[in-house]
Amino acid sequence: MDDIKNKVEEIVNKIKNDGDFANKFKNDPVKAVEGVIGVDLPDDQINQVVGIVKTKVNFDSNDGIVGKIKGLF
Repeated sequence: MDDIKNKVEEIVNKIKNDGDFANKFKNDPVKAVEGVIGVDLPDDQINQVVGIVKTKVNFDSNDGIVGKIKGLF
């Protein structure tokens, strides 16, 4: 479980610091997560990680990372 927690934090930090990766995650979160993890996990595990990451970055809210990125332009 610690490995997953560490990977979630790594993905969240990457989204916050890398606009290109944030867009990639928004467009295809499963592929983006698999790219960071480097392992092809079963869909249920990947979707669980994607859900946790979305919650942590508040991705669907204008107050979240996407709102902040849009605010730059």
